[in-house]
Order: sequence, then C-alpha cells, then structure tokens
Amino acid sequence: MSGPLEELVQLLDLETLEQNLFRGHSRELGRRSVYGGQVLGQALVAAGRTVEGAEPHSLHGYFLRPGDPHTPIVYEVDRVRDGRHFFTRRVQAIQFGRPIFTMICSFQLPESGLEHQTPMPDAPDPETLRTEYEQREEWIAAHPDAVLPERVQRMVHRPPLIEFRPVRWWNLLDPDVQPPRRMVWFRAVGVLPPEPMLHCCVLAYASDVPLLATALMPHARSHLLPGTACASIDHAIWFHRAIHADEWLLYCLESPTAQAARGFARGLIYDRGGALVASVAQEGLMRDQRGRDEASA
Repeated sequence: MSGPLEELVQLLDLETLEQNLFRGHSRELGRRSVYGGQVLGQALVAAGRTVEGAEPHSLHGYFLRPGDPHTPIVYEVDRVRDGRHFFTRRVQAIQFGRPIFTMICSFQLPESGLEHQTPMPDAPDPETLRTEYEQREEWIAAHPDAVLPERVQRMVHRPPLIEFRPVRWWNLLDPDVQPPRRMVWFRAVGVLPPEPMLHCCVLAYASDVPLLATALMPHARSHLLPGTACASIDHAIWFHRAIHADEWLLYCLESPTAQAARGFARGLIYDRGGALVASVAQEGLMRDQRGRDEASA
C-alpha cells in the first residue's frame, strides 16, 4: 500500500472509545480548518460501525463550526431507528465539547427493484488527461514570480490522497471566468481494501473537493487566493449502486445558482462502465471580502 493511500485508510480508521463513540484525527493540509470531506468520511465510518449487513444509501450533513485540524474529533452516534430494511443514524462530530458537524444518514439492506438512470455524458478517457496536481505544479514552475501565501503553498504541494483528472482544467491559482459546469475523473491513489463501506467513505471524502470551486467559476474567484471566504455549509450524498473508489469515477458537476453569499452545486458520479453510482449536492459560503480587505489596509 502506497504512502498516501495508507494515510487515507488510516485517516478513515477511527478509534473506538466505547459503544457509539469514536475518535478521529485530521490530515495537515495547510488549511485553517479541517477539510469538510474528511469530517464527512469519518462521520460515515462512525455510523457504519453501528450497522451490520446494510449499506449506506443517503446522508445529509451540516457544517456548524470550523474544525481545529490539530485537535482530535470525537464522533457520537445515535441509533435513531433499526427497521426491517432501513437503519437510521445521527452523528455528531465534537471538538472542545461543542458540535462542529451534524449528520443524519440511512442504511438499507440489499434489495432489488425497478431501475433507470440518466446516461453518462461523453468524456475523454482519464488516461489521456493530466492530473490536477501535475497541472498545478507545472503552472507554478512556469510562474516563479507568483506570490502564494505559505498556507497555500503547503496545500498545493502536498501529495494528494485522491487523484483528480479534470476534463477541462480550471486553475485555482489563476482563475478565469468560465461557465459553472465541468467533468472530473477521480479515484483513490492506489488499490483499497475490498470492504464496500470503506469505498463509500472514500467517495464521501473526495466528493467535497470540486463542488464549491464549481460555484466560483463564473466569478473567477478561488478559495486559495485572498479576498474570498469559502466554507461548506451543508452536504448531501445519495448512494445508488456499488462503488469502487479505487477505480476511475467521473464526477459531472454544475452550479445552477449563487446568491446571498451562498453557492449551490450538485454532481452526478458515474463509474467507468457508465453506471450512476452516486448523486451529490452542496451549498457553501462564498463571501467577497475584497472591499473589506481594502478598507482595512
């Protein structure tokens, strides 16, 4: 198992403190707060530890406070209901005695039924595309005079746990105005253990990365640059079919609206064979602070 992959698996392997109580740690990314996808993935791990035989089919979470990346996070699971086919769990992520994230999720025993789906759009094969990490490193090398804050340098140079290959690259370090629609191939950086629950949690971890950035595209703004305050507010995932997060998945994203300092984005995730495996939606904070920064200068 590669270094980054082992780090991802360890990040999602929570410590059991007692029944319904778990503890997780954060990856240092140079951020001021904990990455939202990490909290999503760990919360789903905690909920899954209290269910046997069922698979997650949906989760709905709210980010309440910024998490401290240097402090462990305690996950408390409430077994809301165990039905014949569905199991409901509520999870609170806690730091310093206060919730930083709350989520309700539902699990379902395997069941067959009627099926249909929206077809996967045409996209170039991921092998023909460069990774986002490679494109960013090449841009930095070609722009030696670019001034990046220290925390941004730590973020962009840190080897990723998830490999993203955008069909059309949008540079977070030098954004331009583009329509809020894009497609991105992604997968874990190596072969994961075969546990289905782990693959769902890795997908949850990865799903947060491109959403809010898509909502920023028509405004030529980026959370990596000064003047824009961004944070996830809520996040929802519906798991439709079996997921293999270490194989290529196509994330088709769009942002139909932004208003009141909030941007909304949604995405469909397909496997390489064209099966729709998950749907995602998120609203995030998008505050323009350029005037405020100038006024305080």
